[in-house]
Formats: sequence, C-alpha cells, structure tokens
Amino acid sequence: MYRVITIEREFGSGAGEIALRLSQRLGWMLWDHALTEEIAKAANVECSAVERCEERLDSRFRRLAKTFFRGSYERSMPIEYAPFDADRMVEIGHRLLEQLASRGNCIFVGRGSPYFLRKYPDTFHVFLYAPRAEKIRRLKQSGRVSRDVEELVDSIDRDRRVFVKHYFGADWPTRSLYHLMINTSIGDENVMTTILHTMRSLDANSGSNLTEFQPGQFLPQT
Repeated sequence: MYRVITIEREFGSGAGEIALRLSQRLGWMLWDHALTEEIAKAANVECSAVERCEERLDSRFRRLAKTFFRGSYERSMPIEYAPFDADRMVEIGHRLLEQLASRGNCIFVGRGSPYFLRKYPDTFHVFLYAPRAEKIRRLKQSGRVSRDVEELVDSIDRDRRVFVKHYFGADWPTRSLYHLMINTSIGDENVMTTILHTMRSLDANSGSNLTEFQPGQFLPQT
C-alpha cells in the first residue's frame, strides 16, 4: 500500500497548490514549506536568519542548492544555511526525508524526494509539468511580477537540471523514477483524480516498483 507521495515539478506548473489540496483530501501531512523549516532547524539556523540571506552572494552550487530545496515557495522563501555548503544541505535533506517518510501518510514536494526515496516500495512518484504559456499564466495569476516570470520559468528549471546532474548523476526529469508524469494544464482537479485513481489501481494490483534508475553519483558521506 502506498503511504507516501513525492511530487517533482517544473517551476510554475502549480505543484504546490495541487500538493496542498491533495494532502487535504487524503488527510496526509504535506512536507513542502514545512520541510524547509525542518532543514533550517536541523542546520541550527533561525527562520528569520534564513529570510535575511536573500541579498548575499554565494557560490554556484550554494545558489543551486537554495533553488532545489526551496520547493514550491520559490517566490517568497530565500534559503541559506550558513555555514553549511550544498553538500551538507543535501545530506541533511536526505536524512530528514527518510525519517519523515518512515512515518507514512505524507506528501513531499521536490527536495530530491523521488531520488532519495526511489527504493521505497510504499512511495508513489509523480512529476508535474505544463506548457510554458500555462506556467507563465499560473505565475502571473499568483501575483508574480510580470517582468520576472519568463526569466524564472527558464532559469529555475535550468538550475534544477544542473543540480540533479551534479548530485545524482541523472538527467532531469528522470522519467524512469515516476509512476505518472502529468500535464497540469488539464486542470488541478483532473490531476488529483488521476493521481488517486492510479495509486488505488496499482494498490489493487499489488503495486508497482520502479527499479530502473540507478544513481550515477553517490551522495556526500558523513
């Protein structure tokens, strides 16, 4: 039986809102912004200090790590975990994801969750994407300043590709990881219905384990 859902996504595809509504429907814990707070806590950094770091310069991979762990709250949640580097952030995220997933009944948005939890048979993996025009429409509708939208749609996913290649030795998105890849332009309700229907169908047929992906690079060790 599936007890965990991971949702990886293209920036602007609406994954944050879909994950929130899905968690409410299932009565499951949503680890999106809450997971960012847990990582900050584990790094011994106050949230106020995290938010003050927006203007600070950092190296390429620290910037990439900020993008990756920010989740669906890119527009409002700058991330910095000084004095930890990107390797340390990935290490902390990995440990927390496994601990939280062991409790079950939860949904993770991004943060490397489909990679870290790829061997967990009770985890259902989803990738959400959308046409560029749809992503821009969603971002503008959410209040994003128009002049920022197109640059963010291009740059944030580009950074994610570099990050995944660096830490997991994989191309992003890694299609073999996912049970479903859904175009969110079909509408949020249809996306949720498709996820729930497929999960229940696979459960009824003894589930489906995805084992094709093998990471090309090991994570930093403590």
